[in-house]
Amino acid sequence: MKYNLRSLYLCVEEMERALNFYENFFEMPPLIKDDIYSVFAIGEFRLGLFAYKMMGEEHTYGSNCLPSIEVESLELLNQKLAGLELCFPLTKIKDNWVAEFVDSEGNHIEMTAPV
Repeated sequence: MKYNLRSLYLCVEEMERALNFYENFFEMPPLIKDDIYSVFAIGEFRLGLFAYKMMGEEHTYGSNCLPSIEVESLELLNQKLAGLELCFPLTKIKDNWVAEFVDSEGNHIEMTAPV
């Protein structure tokens, strides 16, 4: 059996704030912009933002799901991390540089770059 993972979504408290954060971070507009579910196309992957409160759902934030975004160089990684709240400092792990930051909604996001 063949599996493909093509998307995931992050729960957000305030869609507009989250959209602003990720538009600045990815330096592109969302593919789909909606009050409840917005989507960024990152290569063939789709990162969704879900305004769970508008649907009457409950959510507990934590670090049990950790999206990982890869960039091509340590220089670009440092540029993207500048000014962000780090919850795991930039660390060399085997053949990669790895760090984690907290987004505007409290989600933990990993970033990596090859050594």
